[in-house]
Amino acid sequence: MFIDSHCHLSFPELKERLPDILSDMRAAQVLQAICICTQMEDFETVHGLAMAHDMLWSTVGVHPDTEDMREPDVAELVRLAALPRVVAIGETGLDYYRLNGRSIDDMEWQRERFRTHIRAAKQADKPLVVHTRSSAADTLRLMDEEGAEQAGGVFHCFTESADVALAAVERGYYISFSGIVSFKNAQDLRDLLPLLPLDRVLIETDSPYLAPIPHRGKTNSPAYVPHVAQAVASAVGLPVPELAAITTANTRRLFKLPELS
Repeated sequence: MFIDSHCHLSFPELKERLPDILSDMRAAQVLQAICICTQMEDFETVHGLAMAHDMLWSTVGVHPDTEDMREPDVAELVRLAALPRVVAIGETGLDYYRLNGRSIDDMEWQRERFRTHIRAAKQADKPLVVHTRSSAADTLRLMDEEGAEQAGGVFHCFTESADVALAAVERGYYISFSGIVSFKNAQDLRDLLPLLPLDRVLIETDSPYLAPIPHRGKTNSPAYVPHVAQAVASAVGLPVPELAAITTANTRRLFKLPELS
């Protein structure tokens, strides 16, 4: 079986089709998925999905690239992280990809938001779901300054260099690969995979985005995570069932998910 370690089932294009998506997941042997919160205004919906469906779990947090939304403080994140079926803080991190005329110095609001999430994860004893794009050096620096190693977590939808991946693993973090790993132009990610310890590798869809081959260009779904597993398994020279068992065990260990009976 498979677990999708990162998806956005609260987004309208998926939420409107949720019964069909859950059915498709079961047919594809995707028996658990983690629904990621990207803004506090959406937490009730994300958490509600997890509470309503045994195969779904929730996080709480604010995406680094989300502006003009309510900022949580540490106390609120810790309180919400203690609710049933909330398994992580995030997604959080740094994203300097779209500066829109601003300098990196101008992104201090992102760095302060990230610090808040790290502090909350440590207090709540929940892992961090880390998003980093065009900001790896600052991401690692802030993690070190705030002691993020204490919380643990995952660098999701990984697209950075081998050096960044290994630095994250050295800090006790997992590396999660999305459908990007199946793209023709992503050979660097496939080359990175054999360098990583397999007990630190996760798979995800980041749906509704980044549908893997052969569904690229379509709306993504957690039911497509086996295609991500196929690309990862091929890169590390393992049969898909063995890779699925490894990543499932890793995801359950990180997020403290129960095994299904």
